Amino acid sequence: MMNRRKAEAALVANTIVWGATFVMVKSALKDVSPLLFLALRFSVAALCLLAIWRPNWKGGFRQWGGGALTGTFLFSGYLLQTLGLPFTSAAKSAFLTGLASVMVPLLAALVYKNRPLVSELLGILTATAGLGLMTLEGPLGSMGRGDLLTVLCAVAFAAHIVTLGHYSERMSFEMLSVTQVGTAAVWAGSLFWWAEPRHLVWRPAVVYAVLVTGLLATALAFTVQAWAQRYTTSTRTALIYTLEPVFAWLTSYWLVGEGLSKRAAAGAALILGGVVLVEMKPLSSRLHPSR
Repeated sequence: MMNRRKAEAALVANTIVWGATFVMVKSALKDVSPLLFLALRFSVAALCLLAIWRPNWKGGFRQWGGGALTGTFLFSGYLLQTLGLPFTSAAKSAFLTGLASVMVPLLAALVYKNRPLVSELLGILTATAGLGLMTLEGPLGSMGRGDLLTVLCAVAFAAHIVTLGHYSERMSFEMLSVTQVGTAAVWAGSLFWWAEPRHLVWRPAVVYAVLVTGLLATALAFTVQAWAQRYTTSTRTALIYTLEPVFAWLTSYWLVGEGLSKRAAAGAALILGGVVLVEMKPLSSRLHPSR
């Protein structure tokens, strides 16, 4: 129980870091193309993790295959989100990406035959409703190309959480963090030079964004997640991650004075309520019974 509480507190800290970097990344992308930024971000993170952990590669596929698969899902989520954003609104992108929290228990049940608790499902549905209030100004409407790409992005992020939860119990979190981030760096480095018009202006905002997102929001955050998911479930991880837009708004309000409408404030309250709903529920000894 104590390890679970520590793990989930660490995952909340991840959402604070990611939410806090939103304004920084948005500013940096004025001077650097998105895929190039991802290549720089993941490369910095991978080099940092390699220097710290210096993993032993003698274990073969069992030691790095899981991390490679996890990293592929991770990068796919970022790539699909980037490709979809020009063809949909930022608000709709944020909401559709957040649907990963709903997809995680469905994927976990489909692949690993684990049924989430009723309280977890209620918490996810409550948080998803809050996410919609925070991000959407109107109905979803028709599904365009950008929306479809963003839904696939949510599937990729959900697969990343589920796969990471699976392999976190079978390999060290050090090896898992190095291999997944390294794989994402390889994918980004192999695509940025031909898949988009490249541009880069080395302004301080770009340098700070690459270093902060590379070291804190990637190297540290995904190492923390690889460790934390050994002690909590994929479903609870996905629910905690719905807090990211709440912390993103708090950061935006503090740094640039961006306000929040009553509707969006109600959405933030629902997200918090969904997390509290799960955390207040007594933990059963049979967390996720099999079918």
